[in-house]
Amino acid sequence: MITTIGVATTAISLDQLPTARWATVLDVVLPHEAEDRELVLRLTEIGFVPGESVRIVATGPAGREPLAVRLGHTTFALRRHEASFIRVTPGVPHHG
Repeated sequence: MITTIGVATTAISLDQLPTARWATVLDVVLPHEAEDRELVLRLTEIGFVPGESVRIVATGPAGREPLAVRLGHTTFALRRHEASFIRVTPGVPHHG
């Protein structure tokens, strides 16, 4: 649980975020499996880094894969397995 200005917020994995709801990337979990470590490295290289705003803009049929995830000005298609490594906090930081 994370506390921001007296308000407790629970971190969830990106695959659990409801569609169309904004969130802020908290971190990307480092998995035990070597092949998943390479996946996590690719996720951070394309911009899934702490502080970035993300949202799921669409899902496959019946809420399944793929997840269309908006990050900045780009939309990525992720499998739920891939999205499960990205921890987010619902909401976006207020700037200014």
